[in-house]
Amino acid sequence: MRQVSETYHKRDLWAKENLNYAQPHFRLEKAARLINEIARGKQCDLLDVGCGPATLKRLLAGNIDYHGIDIAIHDPGPNVIQTDFVETPISFRDKRFDIIIAQGVFEYIGTVQDQKFSEIARLLKNDGTFILSYVNFNHIRRKIYELYNNVQSFDEFHKSLRRFFRVDRVLPTSHHWHHEEPFTERTKNLQMRINLTIPLFSRRFAIEYFFICSSKNR
Repeated sequence: MRQVSETYHKRDLWAKENLNYAQPHFRLEKAARLINEIARGKQCDLLDVGCGPATLKRLLAGNIDYHGIDIAIHDPGPNVIQTDFVETPISFRDKRFDIIIAQGVFEYIGTVQDQKFSEIARLLKNDGTFILSYVNFNHIRRKIYELYNNVQSFDEFHKSLRRFFRVDRVLPTSHHWHHEEPFTERTKNLQMRINLTIPLFSRRFAIEYFFICSSKNR
């Protein structure tokens, strides 16, 4: 299934796309719940890779010190840096992090996927947690967004990820007959609380997956 391209979209496109994510959306809200549960009130440094307009920051508990990087930052600040992390290594002023999250990133990372996994692994503290999302391209009615340049099956992506991290948990963001996140409040509330993979069913009906990983040095 793997379809990989070296066509990378640059700041002009993402500066417009990022504006679509200025308000919290379903996957972002679910990611924030996971992060707050993992932090459990402890003081943590977090790096948001591909942070867009840094909307995630508004949903995190006060004990989490937020840092973000993105190719298109509209409002730069000391903890939010603009950088093209496809062309340059993922980093943030030589810091290492308790939690690193990359959601909606690896579908656009093309031929440098393993390189970026390696860079993130070096930034993650030995007892840290790496959370990332990836579209379920095994969905029975899968949609492939025209901007994606890194399309893989679950097994292909999982195998690559395990070369650099321990994959501790895999859970669907949501399930749906159509390949789209829930949009009614009732369905959102139900899917927000489902944190388990259902054998056979999830592989065909999960919209995206969260992979919750730890350092191989732990």
